[in-house]
Amino acid sequence: MGRMRMKQGLFFLIVVMCVSLLSPVFIFAAEEKEKKDTRPERGIIVYPEFSTVSVAKGETVRMELTLENKGRADETIDVKISTVPKGWKATMKGGSYLVAGLYVANGKSRNLTLSLEPDKSVGPGTYVFQFDAQTVDGKFTSTHKLTVNAQERILGADDIQITTSYPVLRGQTDAKFEFSLEVLNKSDSDRAFNLAAIGPEKWEINFKPAYEAKQISSLRIKGGQSQTVAVEVSPPREAKSGEYPVQVKISSGEQKAEAKLMVALTGIYKLDAGTPTGILSLETMVGKPGNVSLFVKNTGSAVNRNVSFSSFKPENWEVKFNPEKIEALEPNALKQVEVTITPAKEALVGDYSVGLMVDGERGSSKTVEMRTTVRASTAWGWIGIGIIIFVIAGLCGLFIWLGRR
Repeated sequence: MGRMRMKQGLFFLIVVMCVSLLSPVFIFAAEEKEKKDTRPERGIIVYPEFSTVSVAKGETVRMELTLENKGRADETIDVKISTVPKGWKATMKGGSYLVAGLYVANGKSRNLTLSLEPDKSVGPGTYVFQFDAQTVDGKFTSTHKLTVNAQERILGADDIQITTSYPVLRGQTDAKFEFSLEVLNKSDSDRAFNLAAIGPEKWEINFKPAYEAKQISSLRIKGGQSQTVAVEVSPPREAKSGEYPVQVKISSGEQKAEAKLMVALTGIYKLDAGTPTGILSLETMVGKPGNVSLFVKNTGSAVNRNVSFSSFKPENWEVKFNPEKIEALEPNALKQVEVTITPAKEALVGDYSVGLMVDGERGSSKTVEMRTTVRASTAWGWIGIGIIIFVIAGLCGLFIWLGRR
């Protein structure tokens, strides 16, 4: 009885081991059966991203056109837009190329960029486009249609929004003013917007993409997105101080929006200075003052106030200006300033450079460099001459005295 139970236990153990070893084989076989490729030998399909779309009249339709290889063999597929309504221009592109056929590996798909552009004569209505694809041998084909509903639409300023953080810019007449505008396309579709501006006569106004130097007259913005555009304004040099409005108009078909900008010109702040004779040199003596006349002229277009003077001079020298300050200097006005330059008492004979600086508003300044020649005092000259005469007289007396002996 005990042996019988042992045999039964051993038999049961062998069965369990066999089942355990064979289970992966059965599972693998089942999985392989499930993995069996059920695709047809060959098959293709063409279809646009959407089957029916509604757009505003005059709007270009852009979407993807997909070519899919449903079979187990690689295919080269030819594709064309067989039906194009009158007044529409239809193109298919892969990258920057117009495409009429392409290679598609088995089980894969390729996308083309589809563009349907109406001309101005196309009015509201329903327009049907048909796309045909076939294999090179012509045995397999596919067709799909796209319906475009062009609708009249009342467009208003609510569809486009223009914002700017700094609508007023202030500066000198010779400066360039750059406004930054954020243009928001509030509609659901991509749109092209024309850019225009109205400013004072002879003013130059240009539009540029943000952080780029090239000039533009239009830009395209995706639906629901915004784009930054720079407005560069250059006033003519002869423009006077004051506030000047600049009106920016952005439109897309009947859709329009405006932004009012302001340029506040402060004029040009510029000074000139020199001597009436044009001579930039001065002679003086050690410790003695030398005088020179200096003219200061306002060559800008704005009143220059609180014009001050300073100097760059050798150590222990003294430079004085009379007057010490000009309260206000009108455009093209000229004022004379007397400058006194006194060398130090210990200065050596020779040439020195003294800088005379004129400083006005908003960085306007001018420096006049004077070459100052320091000579010895005339008193020392006469003393020297006296010494020389005394020495000559002494020598003559000595010769006379020696001759008598």
